[in-house]
Amino acid sequence: SGTDEHGLKIQQAAAAAGTSPPELCERVSGLFHQALTQAAVSFTDFTRTSEPRHQRAVRHFWGALRDGGALYKGSYEGWYCTPEECFLPESQLAERRDAQGRPCKVSLETGHQVHWTKEENYMFRLSAFRDPLRKWLRDNPHAISPDPFYQRVLRWLEEDLPDLSVSRERSRLRWGIPVPSDSTQTIYVWVDALVNYLSVVGYPETHGEWWPAAHHVVGKDILKFHAIYWPALLMAAGLAPPERILVHSHWTVRGQKMSKSLGNVIDPFACIGQHTVDGFRYFLLRQGVPERDCDYYDEKVVKLVNSELADALGGLLNRSTALSINPSNTYPCFSESCFPKILDHSGMEAMGRASVEDYEFVASVASLPLQVASYFEGFQIYKALECVALCVRQTNSFFQRHRPWKLNRKDPAEKLWLDTIIHITLECLRVYGTLLQPVIPHTADKLLSRLAVEPEERGLSSLTFLPRYHGKPCPFEGRQLGPDTGVLFHRLEKSRQHQIETRNL
Repeated sequence: SGTDEHGLKIQQAAAAAGTSPPELCERVSGLFHQALTQAAVSFTDFTRTSEPRHQRAVRHFWGALRDGGALYKGSYEGWYCTPEECFLPESQLAERRDAQGRPCKVSLETGHQVHWTKEENYMFRLSAFRDPLRKWLRDNPHAISPDPFYQRVLRWLEEDLPDLSVSRERSRLRWGIPVPSDSTQTIYVWVDALVNYLSVVGYPETHGEWWPAAHHVVGKDILKFHAIYWPALLMAAGLAPPERILVHSHWTVRGQKMSKSLGNVIDPFACIGQHTVDGFRYFLLRQGVPERDCDYYDEKVVKLVNSELADALGGLLNRSTALSINPSNTYPCFSESCFPKILDHSGMEAMGRASVEDYEFVASVASLPLQVASYFEGFQIYKALECVALCVRQTNSFFQRHRPWKLNRKDPAEKLWLDTIIHITLECLRVYGTLLQPVIPHTADKLLSRLAVEPEERGLSSLTFLPRYHGKPCPFEGRQLGPDTGVLFHRLEKSRQHQIETRNL
């Protein structure tokens, strides 16, 4: 992860704030670094495009483009959008009035004002890469996902693909990397910024250890830069496009786009404070569907997180480890006589103490790890969490159906069935805790520690569910449970603002 720090909008923002671009970037990149750290997002490298290692990589990349004949000097004029740092065609513009009531042109997509700009720049022969880009996408149908964005890029390649202006006059843009051997020009911010994917893996010397096995995660608003300009630039520099570009949509707030002027921008620091790190992460990943915009509001977070984390998951752990039901505080034994193995549970009669429903439930939890791994790989985290939430509900139904609290532990036959119910429930919780580690790391750790699952026993590759059902030993059976550290996930409260609004209604 990291920050792209060059460009005209940074230069202008620094001037407006009465500071220098490096000082502004130092402060803002620090906020991004802090936000990721506070949200428990780990990264192997936090790169900044103002760093010397990056500037060196950009100069080398520019040299590769130049030496390959992909650049030429040309005059360029058009409507330029400073916030987006790009020229826009007439088809993407609309007529509006500015703050003073004067007519002006704005970007259709963002509403940002554009200005007519004419200057001599270096141009990149983007038009020469239409067929190579089409071939790359045809040969790699999963190169851009989800599919609607892949289709959008194919449609773009049917339209005009004009050559791209890849430098700006240095007299106008000083905050950027100068064009090698031409101090009158500054390298276009997007060419500079995209090269960070290479500079961070050691370009131009050691990038081969990683590249092109890279997956970019990008917002839909910068898809053209990543799916057309970047692969074309890479091809021109003699490199392969990245293996995959994973695209996500945006969060709206009560159906409206976030905007400073509307005052509806969500502050992630406030959300973490209000909903906890795990609660906020769980909501965003459970409700965030990459291919479409999703809606955010506090009451929605509170309702979902309380229902699925506090009540369903936390309640299940609390009930199955309560001393009244499990006085020895151990991972009890599984009884094959109560829950005998059968090869096909469809159309069968119940055997032992288990019902047909129980066999179906156990089969769905057994298939969960592979299902979740597949969804994680496909960047469909919301689907993975949907599957986990469904299995958690099924486990609660299983526990409720057999009412272990009604069974008499002093009766040997009932004790076998009681222990089997608890064993199956704890096995389910162990699977859920393992699978939820990337999403709710603190809660998953607390859950697995309560089940006495050691750190080296928390991997996905070694995750086997209910081995005793298959006649294999279970390493957890008979193990003393970890200490009870209280409620797994505390219920969230509605925000004070929402309570006031509700009262006023």
